[in-house]
Amino acid sequence: MRTVNISLQEIFNEIPKDKREETRLSFAISNKLDILMKERGLNRKQLAEAIGKRPNEITRWLSGEHNFTISTISMLSSFFGQPIITVV
Repeated sequence: MRTVNISLQEIFNEIPKDKREETRLSFAISNKLDILMKERGLNRKQLAEAIGKRPNEITRWLSGEHNFTISTISMLSSFFGQPIITVV
């Protein structure tokens, strides 16, 4: 049996930069959403009911792999009364 000695950094470097940035931003948005929910004392079901979504959709949002639309980000920013993301 032959072993392959590839470092995690080598694997990471094979991922295109734009895909790495997309993933970073998706996780940043889901982390911010999680923080805001905790600050308000909301669980997934409560947030879903408050904004007219299903709890499984909130679960997808919090997974860090959801592709948020501008519309969704705007709605969440309005709901929480603060920006979910900041564009510089």
